[in-house]
Amino acid sequence: MTQQPGFQQYGGSAPGNQPFGNQPATVGPDDRTLAALAHASSLIAMVLSAGWLSFVGPLVMWLIYKDRSPFVRQAAAGSFNFNLGLWIMSIVGWICIFTFIGIPVGLVLLAVSFIAQIVGHIIGTLRATKGRTINYPFQLRVLH
Repeated sequence: MTQQPGFQQYGGSAPGNQPFGNQPATVGPDDRTLAALAHASSLIAMVLSAGWLSFVGPLVMWLIYKDRSPFVRQAAAGSFNFNLGLWIMSIVGWICIFTFIGIPVGLVLLAVSFIAQIVGHIIGTLRATKGRTINYPFQLRVLH
């Protein structure tokens, strides 16, 4: 991930370290709450839209807070990028299912996507409440 001017990575992991940030951050309670909401909004949207709009909540949070709080921006961008990758995985899974030949592959892709979204966003939400970040797997880094 490249650094942008005025952007500080809070508690992220260095290359070669484990994928989840462990270092405590020095962020205020409002930023922690908003970052947790950026992660949790994906789960809420996932329930309301059967998984198809899970990237909308983090995108809205990123648009609103990208210039206000680097911690919230990083949380929302990570959540959005993670959702985008899993959303594409779900589409590929559905395409496999509709071709009938790829039903086993499609079911595995959908299951992995579903479980990864739930587990990833719960971990991300809990870490954000503690002022820590998460470096999600399966990211397509579109937002920074």
